[in-house]
Amino acid sequence: MSDPLLFVAHTGERSGAEKVMLMLVDVALAQGHRVVVACPDGPLAEALPAGCVRVRLPRLGMWGQRGVGRIAGLAGLPVRWLVGARRLRRVLAAERPRVVCNSLFALPSLRLAVLGTSHRERAGWLVHDTLSSRKQRIVARMGRGAVGGAVAVSRASAVPVRECGYPVVVAPHGVPIPPVPSRSTSPEDSTPDASTVRVGILASVTEWKGHRVLLEAVAEVPGIRLDVAGEPFPGDEAFLDELRRRAHAPDLRGRVSFLGRVDPAEVFAVWDVMVSASTSPEAGPLVALEAMAHGVPVVGTDHGGTAEHLADGAGLLVPPGDAKALAEALRRLMSDPDLRNDIAVTARRRVEERHDIEVTLPAMVNALWATGVTS
Repeated sequence: MSDPLLFVAHTGERSGAEKVMLMLVDVALAQGHRVVVACPDGPLAEALPAGCVRVRLPRLGMWGQRGVGRIAGLAGLPVRWLVGARRLRRVLAAERPRVVCNSLFALPSLRLAVLGTSHRERAGWLVHDTLSSRKQRIVARMGRGAVGGAVAVSRASAVPVRECGYPVVVAPHGVPIPPVPSRSTSPEDSTPDASTVRVGILASVTEWKGHRVLLEAVAEVPGIRLDVAGEPFPGDEAFLDELRRRAHAPDLRGRVSFLGRVDPAEVFAVWDVMVSASTSPEAGPLVALEAMAHGVPVVGTDHGGTAEHLADGAGLLVPPGDAKALAEALRRLMSDPDLRNDIAVTARRRVEERHDIEVTLPAMVNALWATGVTS
């Protein structure tokens, strides 16, 4: 059997970063590695494949509380990092594994765990964040001594990590590519009423994903029906309630549907446009690539990996947090089926050339396996 591998995640939720980690776990198992996954309780733990060992961690990051709850969560973060470090230390001592850190906010626990061992494992860090805040950069620097090198999923996410002192290589995300686009980009073919365009957002329902901005933009554009797909993180339930209240206002009433968890392929088959409205930069949103592969034109915010995915005609880019600019982009796409088709064709080609998972996943695995150092 090959060397043991330890994957570390700060959350038990299952969004894009965790989906990538699950793919890496499958590859490691197929290669014959003994695989240990350290993560909190939640959908991620429930999705782990048979054959890997799971170590339970506390939540190592923040989540959706507000006010007093958020202050209490922040105050308890150092304690949770210490608890996580003790549990990781036992794995490091017993297994002496190579380590893949899948989360920025797991780095402090990993650094503390390494301090308590004699053989000083150095992890490979798979970077799913674009470090845009002072808090993120502080956390990144806290983990520096535990990491041999970083693998970033986009050029945008690599730059601030390099500025924090890490050696970095870039290994882009990839997605499966359907044999042919699974939908028509023409609204006459995809909706009963040719005057209506169906727009969707598929994202965790949390504030920085830009749902507020999207609702305000749709309110300015009659003739759009909006699907909100995705579920809130624990602590973000009040934010979902806020969005539902806004959707019942007169300018949106009857035009917004909240779908919850969905099969992406099913919604991509009926959406005319998808929006990635994040107000903070994403490293490389998988959902944008998935939509592009399915022939769905994407409007995204002009920062982070989203800007890389949609550059040069593969989508429309708008300033983050700008509801009027987003509304104008939706108007353009609503009124111009040829533009939607041109974007869809360019986007599909972009994914085929740069983000085919049959190519990108082996490259990411090779980069990660080569990055960690044991001394």
